[in-house]
Order: sequence, then C-alpha cells, then structure tokens
Amino acid sequence: MRSSGLKRRVAVGLVPAAAIAIHLALAAGAPSMAHADEPLKVSGKLVGKVKDGELKKSKDVSGIACAGDPGMYPRICLLVDDETQGAQVVILHKDHLVAGDFIPLITDSFKDEKDGFKDKPLELDAEGVAYADSYFYVIGSYGRPRHADVPDEAKSNAKAAATRHVFRIKIDPSTVSLDTGKIGTVLKDDDGGRLAHLMSAPSTPLTPFYDKPLDANGLTIEGVAVQDGVLYAGLRGPVLDDGNAIIVSAPINALFDGAEGQFTPDPVMLGKDNLGNPRGIRDLVAFDDSFLIIAGPVQDPDEDRGIKPGDYAIYLKKSSGPNMSGSEPKKLLDLEVYGTETKPEALLVMEQTGQGLMGLVLFDGPKEGEPRLVEFGSP
Repeated sequence: MRSSGLKRRVAVGLVPAAAIAIHLALAAGAPSMAHADEPLKVSGKLVGKVKDGELKKSKDVSGIACAGDPGMYPRICLLVDDETQGAQVVILHKDHLVAGDFIPLITDSFKDEKDGFKDKPLELDAEGVAYADSYFYVIGSYGRPRHADVPDEAKSNAKAAATRHVFRIKIDPSTVSLDTGKIGTVLKDDDGGRLAHLMSAPSTPLTPFYDKPLDANGLTIEGVAVQDGVLYAGLRGPVLDDGNAIIVSAPINALFDGAEGQFTPDPVMLGKDNLGNPRGIRDLVAFDDSFLIIAGPVQDPDEDRGIKPGDYAIYLKKSSGPNMSGSEPKKLLDLEVYGTETKPEALLVMEQTGQGLMGLVLFDGPKEGEPRLVEFGSP
C-alpha cells in the first residue's frame, strides 16, 4: 500500500509567544546528544501487572501526560503501564515523581480453560496519554496479540477487544493532594468503540491492517495527542510499503459527543533503524502547532542483538496550514542506549532551556520506567 492516496489534515491553533521562541530554537539546530544524568527518583510505587492478586511494580511504562505548562512544578499527570487495567496519577516535580492513586478504566476478564476456567483480568494495553482543555485522554493499543503469544483464538479475541478504547478523564485539581497524589472527584467517559468503528470501516486505507497482529504489520497504536479538538493517534504499525509511518486523527466530538466525523490517516517518514528497517511511532506529543515523535523499530530486536544507538530518535513534525504536508519531520535527537532491552516509550516536555527543550523519557523494561532527562534542540 502506498501513501499517495492518503488524505492529510491537521488542526492549527493559537501559538503562545514562548512556544514560538522554543520552536525557533529547535528549528535552528542539528540533533543534539542526550542528557546523561541519573534517572529521576520515584516516591511511592508505580504499579504494573497483577501477579498472585497483587499489583507489582511497573516495568512496562508506555505513556505520560501532565496538566499545566512546561516549567511549572508541581504538575498533575497521568501515567500508564500497558500491563494494567487503568492509569495512575503522578505528581511531577522538577527532580522527582510522586506515585499517586490508580484509576481503574476496564474490568475485562477471560475464563481460561487451561487455568480451571478462572476469571483472569485482561489488560487495557494502554499505550498513550494526552492532556488538553482540562481532560486527560488514555488510549489502548487497538492491536491484536501475536499468535505466538496467545495461540488460543478466543482469548486473542478477548484481549484485542479489551484494548480498543479511548477514555476521556477529568480530575478536579482542587481534590488532588500534591504531596501524595491522592485524588477525589474523577469523571470518566469511554468512546464506546467509535474510534475502532471508524478505523475498521470497509475500504479505508488501513482496512488491510486492522485486526492483524503486529508481527504481520498490523495496526497498533503507541501514542496519542490532542490538539484543537482533534485526537491524533501515532501508529507503531503498520509501516507502509514506501516506509511511511502513520498518524490517524478524528474529531473529539465524533468520539465522545455523537457528532459526525471520520478518521484521517497521514503519512510521516521517520527514517530507519540500524537494521535498515523503517521506523514506526513509539510516542506522540502535541507541542505548539507541531508534534514531537519518538520513532523506533516496529519489531523489537532479537535478544541476541538488543537495542543499538540510533534505533530510537526524537523527531519534530511541524504542521503547515490545514494539513500536515507543510514540512518533513526534523530529527532532533538520536537517543542513547540505556540498556539492550530498555525501550523508550513515553516523552514529556519538562521546560525550555538555553539549548531548546528539556524532556523526560520513560522506558518499557526497567522498573518504574527509569525516567531520564534528555535535552534536545539547538546544540
């Protein structure tokens, strides 16, 4: 499948003066090297999968977003681990994070014949978080499990269904303890499968890839951003025949408010990993009138090879006018290797620096995401 038939669309909003200054600094420079400080400390416990009835410490962080402006602390955030059934409140400080309350989002389970028909919880497989206009948005991967991982077709169907959600969450900031992350009032709204319906409709450009496993270049979401009333989802897969990754978008009011709308796929070229394979999207962040993207391998490398320098990178994709075709993505940073199985999965803008931006990257693999500061923009 080629990208020539894909429509392109993006919403462009008002740009604060500070954001323009940051953007100009980024546009001026070549890729910079990562900030090599020790990981930020986490107070409390970021939770992950359930084992023997207990929530274990997170090892699969996959997304984070915060209310408030970069450079202001503390900030109220939501973080997701793709092995859980919800999202966790996190309070972001300049030099540490505080793990707070867990917000359940699904209750899906499967009666596994191989385990005496016990009800076993199915994970949401949440892969992205965004914040805009007083709401957090949490999105599942929408992906189908690899057949080798889940050979049972009924269980595979159940796992796929559990992850096909977008949640809109409103947390009353006046009820949040900035010391502990304890929360009061929370309002939750599920899109009711509307995004899944739009993406799986017959004769769309992504129809051949929907409900296919990732190892067959199937559709898998790994990032979400919201900008000017439009939700954007970054796809890890598929990558098209011409090497383009894809960002899909749909109006928020079509997902949650019953308005008419359609999804739009937009191609984006993110270079290749060190094996020569085109990269997909591993996270997507709204920034100013653009997007920051973590680009990385569609398929994780074999254990005997591991992650190599240059497999993962941060790009900026600037929008121009009413669509996303105004400029090619600009590489801002080749990410260092922090471990052969430590995969960059979540990006957050912390603040402006003299060099451009200071970001926080969290990883799938190490305990509690091993949050690390990285600086990128002008050298």
